[in-house]
Amino acid sequence: MRNEPQAAAPAHTFQSVKEIDAHARDRMDKAIVAFQHDMSSIRTGRASISVLDNIRVDYYGTPTPLNQVATLHVPEPGLITIQPWDTSQIAPIEKSIRTSDLGLNPGNDGKVIRVPIPPLTTERRKDLVKKLNHVAEDHRVALRNVRRDANEHVKKLIKDKLISEDDDRRAHEEIQKLTDGYIQKLDQAAKIKEKEILDIK
Repeated sequence: MRNEPQAAAPAHTFQSVKEIDAHARDRMDKAIVAFQHDMSSIRTGRASISVLDNIRVDYYGTPTPLNQVATLHVPEPGLITIQPWDTSQIAPIEKSIRTSDLGLNPGNDGKVIRVPIPPLTTERRKDLVKKLNHVAEDHRVALRNVRRDANEHVKKLIKDKLISEDDDRRAHEEIQKLTDGYIQKLDQAAKIKEKEILDIK
């Protein structure tokens, strides 16, 4: 079962539609940022240090992001180099990369780790597009959860007689429009990423 990005239902009390709208916008912005971060770790046919974003290294007993223990470079399209700040970390770094689901096989010369980025097979590209679609759907769900919460807050305003029925109708339309806009933004980003995955250089 996948961990779906959960937008926790807020315990806010709002006095106006404007406040609800601003809050929903802020949460939707965060959902898009989270999507872009999750998407950056899905590899494409070209080397990119962002594919190693989710790698954690056992640094003296503490799982630490790779970029906090080493300098990463892309000297050519099919290669990532990793220079650990402490050479005793070469073995743990290699182990973390090898045991990840990235399918990469690092090697080192005692100072620098070289991670060749093999060309993607057609099968692997299809798998990565599937993974991308799952990630995108998780974040679409997160956006819809924000919409649901915003609508609940609007219902509370009308129940508390803070807005008129016209305001209520308009607010629901605006929230729907806002959600559609963010889902479109997410879909466009996913489409660009999919093209990068399927693009055979």
